[in-house]
Amino acid sequence: MEYRDRVLKCADCGAEFVFTAGEQLFFADKGFKNEPKRCKPCKSKRSQLLNGQGHRRVETSTVCSQCGKETTVPFKPTQGRPVYCRECFEQRRAAGSPA
Repeated sequence: MEYRDRVLKCADCGAEFVFTAGEQLFFADKGFKNEPKRCKPCKSKRSQLLNGQGHRRVETSTVCSQCGKETTVPFKPTQGRPVYCRECFEQRRAAGSPA
């Protein structure tokens, strides 16, 4: 398929930006279905905001499946899957056991 540069409008600032043929090829190779919504400056600002003070890591309280100790994990556990505290997780990883 032949790609041509396209002009898109930024969803944040409304400025026009070019979605180059090379970028389109990259998106197609990666299997991305949506085209970019933001120009490079707005995308950069957004990522800085999310990685800085604007982003909060979610911690969920749970009980370790191995030792029974109460712990927190940075994700929401899925029912039926074991969850380990940091110590047990590190022990299992060092032993080569699947976590």
